[in-house]
Amino acid sequence: MADVAGKAGVSRALVSIVFRNQPGASQETRERVLRVADEIGYRPDSAARLLARGRSRTLGVMFTVHQTFQTDLIEGIYPEAERLGYDVLLSAAVQGRSEAKAVEALLGHRCEALILLGPDADAGYLDELGQRAVTVSVSRRVPRARVDFVHSAESKGVRQAMDHLVELGHRRIVHIDGGRGPGSAERRRSYRAAMRRHGLESEIRVIPGEHTEQSGIETGRLLLAERDRGLPLPTAVLAGNDRCAMGLLMPLARAGVEVPRDMSVVGYDDSHLSHLMPIGLTTVRQDAVLMAEHAVRFAVERLENPQLEPREAVLDPKLVVRGTSGPPREAP
Repeated sequence: MADVAGKAGVSRALVSIVFRNQPGASQETRERVLRVADEIGYRPDSAARLLARGRSRTLGVMFTVHQTFQTDLIEGIYPEAERLGYDVLLSAAVQGRSEAKAVEALLGHRCEALILLGPDADAGYLDELGQRAVTVSVSRRVPRARVDFVHSAESKGVRQAMDHLVELGHRRIVHIDGGRGPGSAERRRSYRAAMRRHGLESEIRVIPGEHTEQSGIETGRLLLAERDRGLPLPTAVLAGNDRCAMGLLMPLARAGVEVPRDMSVVGYDDSHLSHLMPIGLTTVRQDAVLMAEHAVRFAVERLENPQLEPREAVLDPKLVVRGTSGPPREAP
C-alpha cells in the first residue's frame, strides 16, 4: 500500500480508504489509485489482514494422496467453506510424510480448525489434537477421542451389498479386507455378520488387503492361482473399496474371467472413477458432498461455540447397482 501511495502521490491512509471502498476520496483519486495498483501488480494480503484481527478463517484439510473418494470429499468441502466465509488449506500425507507432519503443517499455517479425511491416528493422538484445535474426523470413528465425527453407516452399506448378492443366488462370497483403511473394520465385521445371517457361515472368507488397486490385483492373482490348482473361484467378491475392486477386475479380464457372468464384483464408496468403467461398477455409495458439508459445518459451529460437546453425523449409504453384479452361472 505504501508503494501504491508513493506512486499515486497520495497518503497511505487514502489508499486504504480506496481499497476498503469507504467514503473520503474523490472519484478521480480512486481511479488513479486503482490504476497504479493495477500497474504495479498490487494484491491485498487477506491472510495478513485476518491475522491482524486475530483470525485466519482458514480450515485445514489433511488427506491421503491417491484416495479417490477423498478427492470427492475435498471437492465438496470448498463450496461449503466459501459459503460460510472460510478459506481451505490442504496438506497431504504421502509416503515419507506422516499424517502428523501433514497436520503440524496446517497448524503452522494458523488454520483455525482441522478436517481429517480418513485419519489413521489412534484415539490418544486424536484426543490430544482435539484439545489443541477444533478437529473433525471424516470416514473414521475413533471411540473416546473428543473430536467430531462424520461417517456413513458402514454396516447398512455392507448389508445392502450382501443382500443384493445373496438375492442374485451367490453363496461363495469373498471379502477383500481394507486393512487399516477408513471404515475397514466395520465393513469386515458387517460382512461376517451378513454371511452368518444368510446361513453362509461355512463360506466366510476374508482376504487381507488394502484400499489400493494393487491389493485388488494381488487378490485376483491369488484367486486365479487357486483356480489353476483345481479350487473353485468365488462367484462374488465384495471389495474393501472401489480402488480395490477396479484392481481386481484387471487380472480377471486378462485371464478371460467374465464379469459378472463368472464372478460378480462389488465396491464401496461410489467414487467418481466407478462411473468411468466400460460396464460400470456396482458399489455402495457414500454421499461425499453431504459428508463434506457436515464436516465443514461441525468445524465452523465449534469455532463459534467451543463449549459444544463432541458430535457425530452418521449418514445412510445406498447400493448402486451397475454392470459388475449379476446372477452366478448356476444359481441355487
